[in-house]
Amino acid sequence: MMESRKEILGILLVLVIGVGFAMSNTLAGVAYTGGTDALTVSTARFFLPAGILLIILLVSGKKVLMPSRDGIIAAVLGVITVGYTWALLSAIELLPVPLAVLVFYLFPVFTTFIVAALGWERLLRINIIAAFVAFAGLALALGISGQGLNLLGVFYAAIAALGLAVVSAVSGRVIRSGDPRQATLYMATTAALTFVAITIFFGEFRLPTTETGWWGFIGSNLVYAGAMIGYFVAISMIGPGKTTLYSNIEPLIAIGAAFLLLGQVLSPLQILGVFVVVGALSLAARASLKSTNGER
Repeated sequence: MMESRKEILGILLVLVIGVGFAMSNTLAGVAYTGGTDALTVSTARFFLPAGILLIILLVSGKKVLMPSRDGIIAAVLGVITVGYTWALLSAIELLPVPLAVLVFYLFPVFTTFIVAALGWERLLRINIIAAFVAFAGLALALGISGQGLNLLGVFYAAIAALGLAVVSAVSGRVIRSGDPRQATLYMATTAALTFVAITIFFGEFRLPTTETGWWGFIGSNLVYAGAMIGYFVAISMIGPGKTTLYSNIEPLIAIGAAFLLLGQVLSPLQILGVFVVVGALSLAARASLKSTNGER
């Protein structure tokens, strides 16, 4: 009974996290209307979660530092996180938020093929079928002809998906220390410091110039910090498989959030494509979960 209650709470948490990530990316779009840009939002994004995680570890009496090997791997994954975060937020500058998020959410497909190529997991037939269906749904959502679509934005979103897939595939299998909060702290800290260095040497820290832009900027960072930290809590409650499965709500939430906050509207055919992609990803995640747990 207690286990069932914990699972229900974990699933509810994942659904809230999905809303959080969708809102964070949509609020980034709101911040852009106030004069800021992807590099500035990216630079500010990781300081708050890093600070909160540091406090949590210290208050709970847990070690902050990881074994040197695991720490180096986590730091490298933090650098990869820099790349995929900047790519996703750049895609949101160029595409409607739901479409950028949808392309980004192909990362489970990429993750599956990466771990299969490395020999860490068996590639199931359902994974291959789901990949074809997901890309077919993506073609519907983006418009099969691609006319009037910013292809650079699609490229950025795809790079973001590939980056998160690498982090997802490697982090849980290569980092051997037990507490995911330490690895998350290392990645967030490395990402924050790397973005600061990039901004100092190559970019410009462009804060919003309007009240609406500031609301979007602050809201995006606050919601992202909560969602990022909540994600590892959910994994500890229900495991990575179920967390990934229920996280597929994000592209659907992004449709409503983008409409309410940015006035971005998708056509019925595009919405159908979103549902096809989400359905394919959910079925693949469910099948992988059954295979891992030996469910019937």
